[in-house]
Amino acid sequence: MYENVDERARPGLTLAVVAVVQFMVSLDLSVVNVGLPRIAAALGFSAVGLTWVIHAYALTFGGLLLLGGMTADRFGRKRVLLFGLGVFALASLAGGFTQVPGHLVAARAAQGVGAAALAPAALALLTATFPGGRARVRAFGVWAAMNAAGGALGVLAGGLLTEHAGWQWVMFVSVPMAAVALALAWYGVAADPPATRRGRPDVLGAVLATAGMTLLVFGIVRTDHHGWVSPVTLTTLATAAALLAAFLRHERSSREPLIRLGLFTNRAVAGANAVNLLLGAAMAASFYFVSLYLQRVLGYGPAQTGVQFLPFALGVIVGSVLAVKLGYRVAPRTLMAGGGLLTAVGFAWFSLISADGTFVTDVLGPEIVSSIGFGLCLGPVVSTATAGVAPHESGTASGLLNSTRQIGAAVGLAALGTAAQQRTGQTATPEALNDGYAFGMTLGAVLLAGAVLVALTVLPRTPAAAPEQHDRDLVG
Repeated sequence: MYENVDERARPGLTLAVVAVVQFMVSLDLSVVNVGLPRIAAALGFSAVGLTWVIHAYALTFGGLLLLGGMTADRFGRKRVLLFGLGVFALASLAGGFTQVPGHLVAARAAQGVGAAALAPAALALLTATFPGGRARVRAFGVWAAMNAAGGALGVLAGGLLTEHAGWQWVMFVSVPMAAVALALAWYGVAADPPATRRGRPDVLGAVLATAGMTLLVFGIVRTDHHGWVSPVTLTTLATAAALLAAFLRHERSSREPLIRLGLFTNRAVAGANAVNLLLGAAMAASFYFVSLYLQRVLGYGPAQTGVQFLPFALGVIVGSVLAVKLGYRVAPRTLMAGGGLLTAVGFAWFSLISADGTFVTDVLGPEIVSSIGFGLCLGPVVSTATAGVAPHESGTASGLLNSTRQIGAAVGLAALGTAAQQRTGQTATPEALNDGYAFGMTLGAVLLAGAVLVALTVLPRTPAAAPEQHDRDLVG
């Protein structure tokens, strides 16, 4: 049943654990979106400060993923997965009890720390368990479906929970899922031996990367108060660039780098991560814009808004299933390019929204088109980014992939959100808000067109073989 599967692994249970983990992590990225207006009213967030409920999670998640991936490679994937699940559950529980804005942002940041440990460990387990063949295509198809379904259903869950149980439950909802994943991983996943090469984790690299990305997003977000060419913005962005440059220099000279920069000479790794970065930027902003458009312009409640994201979840699942069926015959880069193009068309359609529109006329059609395209992209992106990578670097490659997605989400939401706010101006009428959201979706379509271009020009025509598979082919 599972050809090309690591016989030491328990493929069914491993896939179940990874599916639950990915659903939970993706859900947590979007579950708070619909609840943002209620959270702002309850805790007293400012308009700009409210975005940090999202940024705090995305930044710690994205900034620490490389450290989490390397730690999983060195100290055992199951061990790091269990640690991450525990931190994630406790942070989710604490977040639901917060009473002031700063505490909620801190809880979201702690969730990101836990996710940065568990996400690359889970994906590395999947990569090791399904190294190739049809089983790998199916496994990554399941991963893609759960990843996208978690993001879309998170909006539905967030709406229903916010309206009928209180905004606190957008935090509490992750606790039982983390407990289920913890139990499945504890009893169902075989312990893997840590790498023989043990070294000190690159904490300095993680600090430099996280600090640099945090300042980058902070500088972009604050452009609504300080212009792009103001001394404050220029100083903030210059400091961010200096920290990121210091990170790259440190990685070149470190004996135990957070990520081996030579990994980027693999075209599959470099191209797939570039596509992933642009996809993450566009999709994170789209969830934000569409949920606010439905509530602030069309006047729907949180629960209705959540229900109206169901077609997106179903469309992504359809796209993921199509990617599995086509993945046996079509090159991954072709699926990525086709899916990215379809998603860009959906975003361009979204940019035609109007202040006096309706869900059926303005949202449903582009929602279906963009979701199917997104589903076509996800599995091939992940499978390509981890193909041809040595086993001892699988956690690092998985962390890099998750990192580019989260960094893309954080920077994309900051940049596109700020651009939309500037287009809206100071008059928050439905017409002005609509104009800002439409402009943001247009910029998202441009990012997706860039992802298509990268897929066609950077990615290899055929996926790379894993090193051990390549050796077997030579012997055979």
